[in-house]
Amino acid sequence: MIPLSREHHQGLLLAQLLKADAPPYPGLPTDLLGKIQYARQKYEQLLRPHFEKEETRLFARIPGHYPDLQALIATLQEEHAELHWLFGQLHHPATIHPDALDHLGKLLEQHIRREERQFFQELQVSLTEAEMHELGQWLEDW
Repeated sequence: MIPLSREHHQGLLLAQLLKADAPPYPGLPTDLLGKIQYARQKYEQLLRPHFEKEETRLFARIPGHYPDLQALIATLQEEHAELHWLFGQLHHPATIHPDALDHLGKLLEQHIRREERQFFQELQVSLTEAEMHELGQWLEDW
């Protein structure tokens, strides 16, 4: 899960930047337009490809006979859809209110925490040792 967690760390940094109470981070924008542009860039470079890999490659590798995992996957996919939509709204910066960025940052953080704390934990509890090994081998090529 290490490659996923590395990308999640970058996503958490973005989430913090977008939240209303974010402290200034050296080298990162502090104004609304700068944050919007930075978020759009990170979405295109990191998050969109990350979500696509999770949906088409990771989630598809989870055996269907684990109902708890399948329920979590459904929740994560719903969150991906909402995040895609919210990031899409950033293409209209004149209509973005700081509260919208705060909401986006909080949702992104919540989503990443769910993957790290619930989904990854459920994988380790549910999958057999052989299934985890196979998944681990596949993730090395992430």
